[in-house]
Amino acid sequence: MSKRRIEKVAVIGSGIMGSGIACHFANIGVEVLLLDIVPRELNDAEKAKGLSLEDKVVRNRLVNNALTAAIKSRPAPLYHKDFAKRITTGNLEDDITKVKDVDWIIEVVVERLDIKQQVFEKLEKHRTPGTLITSNTSGIPIKFMNEGRSEDFRQHFCGTHFFNPPRYLKLFEIIPGPDTKQEVLDFLNGYGEKFLGKTSVVAKDTPAFIGNRIGIFGIQSLFHLVSEMGLTIEEVDKLTGPVIGRPKSATFRTVDVVGLDTLVHVANGIYENCPDDEEHELFKLPAFLDTMMENKWLGRKTGQGFYKKTRNEDGSSEIVSLDLDSMEYRKKKRASFATLEMTKSVDKVIDRFKILINGKDKAGEFYRKNFGAMFAYVSKRIPEITDELYKIDDAMKAGFGWEHGPFEIWDAVGLSEGIKLINELGKEPAAWITEMQEAGVESFYTVKDGATYFYDIPKKAHEKVPGQDAFIILDNIRKSNEVFKNSGVVIEDLGDGILNVDFQSKMNSIGGDVLAGVNKAIDLAEKEYDGLVVGNQGANFSVGANIGMIFMMAVEQEYDELNMAVKYFQDTCMRLRYSSIPVVVAPHGMTLGGGCEMTLHADRVVAAAETYIGLVEFGVGVIPGGGGSKEMALRASDTFEKNDVELNRLQEYFLTIGMAKVATSAYEAYDTGILQYGKDIVVVNKDRQIATAKAVARMMADQGYTKPNQRTDVRVLGKQALGMFLVGTDSMEAGHYISEHDKKIANKLAYVMAGGDLSEPSYVSEQYLLDLEREAFMSLTTERKTLERLEHMIKKGKPLRN
Repeated sequence: MSKRRIEKVAVIGSGIMGSGIACHFANIGVEVLLLDIVPRELNDAEKAKGLSLEDKVVRNRLVNNALTAAIKSRPAPLYHKDFAKRITTGNLEDDITKVKDVDWIIEVVVERLDIKQQVFEKLEKHRTPGTLITSNTSGIPIKFMNEGRSEDFRQHFCGTHFFNPPRYLKLFEIIPGPDTKQEVLDFLNGYGEKFLGKTSVVAKDTPAFIGNRIGIFGIQSLFHLVSEMGLTIEEVDKLTGPVIGRPKSATFRTVDVVGLDTLVHVANGIYENCPDDEEHELFKLPAFLDTMMENKWLGRKTGQGFYKKTRNEDGSSEIVSLDLDSMEYRKKKRASFATLEMTKSVDKVIDRFKILINGKDKAGEFYRKNFGAMFAYVSKRIPEITDELYKIDDAMKAGFGWEHGPFEIWDAVGLSEGIKLINELGKEPAAWITEMQEAGVESFYTVKDGATYFYDIPKKAHEKVPGQDAFIILDNIRKSNEVFKNSGVVIEDLGDGILNVDFQSKMNSIGGDVLAGVNKAIDLAEKEYDGLVVGNQGANFSVGANIGMIFMMAVEQEYDELNMAVKYFQDTCMRLRYSSIPVVVAPHGMTLGGGCEMTLHADRVVAAAETYIGLVEFGVGVIPGGGGSKEMALRASDTFEKNDVELNRLQEYFLTIGMAKVATSAYEAYDTGILQYGKDIVVVNKDRQIATAKAVARMMADQGYTKPNQRTDVRVLGKQALGMFLVGTDSMEAGHYISEHDKKIANKLAYVMAGGDLSEPSYVSEQYLLDLEREAFMSLTTERKTLERLEHMIKKGKPLRN
């Protein structure tokens, strides 16, 4: 049998989800055909132009308008604006025959069974046998949708449920129909993970599948708990946000973003279609939700929901909150709990749950009730919605942004303690939980040889979670493979002669211990190994330098110590590039300031697609001081031979720093000169990143890596460039576009990137530029305005970023 490949897909339906799915396939290089219906009447603009319903621009109006709106939306659905060229639009009358040429047809039309069946009937007339055909339904049973279709259609048909927005939410639920071939499910499972960067979860064909069944239960449970415990919406959002590893939008803000009508639609579907669910009545809408639906208080889409933005008489704006008792908006109330204060010193979320359930205040009571209800519910959904418990955890983490799934949280508090929480609510766990406890099994998960094992209920034993072989999970190997550890890093042996240096500081900020750890890793790798990866699996690669340390040294006027600290940072970055072993840096998430500078000095970069990277030091009144300013001057110099307009090229690199540009994806980082074509690579699935980086380091070592020589051929333009920059900053200040202090920072950067005030273009060494960079950085730390900005950032608890 020939290997199935996806080179072209057709997406049927161009609404928010359809356009989002089309954009994500374009993100990974697939050619997309996006089709929608033909308008039945002209709009005013078309009438004014004298167009008719037969004109192509009219016939494709709906699909083109929808795609244009999607591309303009924020957060952006595309990794790079140019990727839109991979999408071709059309309509279901003129262009439906083109589906014969695609490898996969994805239906994303309105959630009505009759309309979906009509669409499938039309598509089957033109679909090539063997072509994948799937539905993005969020809850309509798959078995009903393919009724009346041919055997080949049914064998290649299933549900593929993307979560919105498709670029950012990782859950990809695959729901087999009664006749779906196993090879189709296996292909989609692998394709979702490897190519789309998703967490693929094969679910049973039950109402709301896995993610929404558990997620909507969790939200509905909270809605009822609010009334029972007399909680405010601010209190619930405080309790259900980052403190327990959930998104900042927590519960009520998330509902406002998603839309209350969307949540109500799914909740009603579960209520109507799951009469035997032991929590059936919980899916009934509380009275306050009925009122909100009647008033069209649906959230962001209608301008108000649980929160509303108002404008005061003085013109300032304010966010007000809905009081669920009076159903009137009021000023936001600050929420604080003693139990949460006890977790502030606990960095790892997984270690907080035991503290939270033992709280003596209202927060402790909330967590005991909330987790107890969730544990009981998920235990009883097996085997109804899935046979494997890890799929429930995967779905909640990938679809709802939870850091830990329900069974992982249960493990964190302890099996017996979880059962106690259930019993305190007057509930019982599923029978298999009791059997598991009686058999002496105390956890749902174990780790062995770097792999995660889950409790397989029918086998009554722990089995390896499938699909891990392409991943390296640092949490699983950190203890067993530790080579060195300090307060800033852990150095792990990844195997095959490759080390990894894994940042462990708060927000992975870079201070003395991290720099010492990086240097130690290079020392070890040079003596006993073949290569080094600088990578971690935190929420962000690194938010930049430890500005608290910089601020304290500057305030205390410890300039010699500060100068040494800056030089140590520069020297560390230079060692990344000029060591005797290949160094691969693996950035992801926020990679700002110093994190970006480390990335710039790697031999190779393996970046996650979702990498938000930039040199943002201007925001706190300094220039990049860890080699970033030098490196951008060097990279500009490397383009001079290919481009006669040297000043223009240098200015582009100058503005990357001067405007504190942050690429919103790894692909955009090629545009800013931070990533380099032909050298650095991008991986869509972050779970594969460390393994890929290790493979790249191993390949470089096998090819005979030789330590490079430091550059002495960096072309700088001297006074010619410096004059241009100074005129530019003068005019920007005169036009009130920048402040006097901003001008001072920009002029310091200009001096570095021009190579000083040399009388003519010259060739200089990297060290010469590093010395200029450090001198400029140090002079700026004596400025009152810079110290004020640093202090402000520290008070706000922000990293080194704009």
